[in-house]
Amino acid sequence: MLILSLLILVLAAACVLAVRGVRADVSAEAEPLAVPEALFAPESLEGVLCAQLMDGEITRSQYMRSMAGIAARDEERHPLVVPRYEG
Repeated sequence: MLILSLLILVLAAACVLAVRGVRADVSAEAEPLAVPEALFAPESLEGVLCAQLMDGEITRSQYMRSMAGIAARDEERHPLVVPRYEG
């Protein structure tokens, strides 16, 4: 009878420790993740302009004028060459 009582106490203690471990894991998962701001930062000039437009820092016409300037600069630096079709 003594052995059976000791066995029950050991099993109960193991269950209590297991439940404590699970609760600690759940509380650790409940903490919000710290996401760095750099992860969402724009990586291009177009992205910066888009973010400024969405935040209301620039108007739609300013955005369109800036994008037109970017397109003109890109056309000057890297002109589009279309191959001739000879058919």
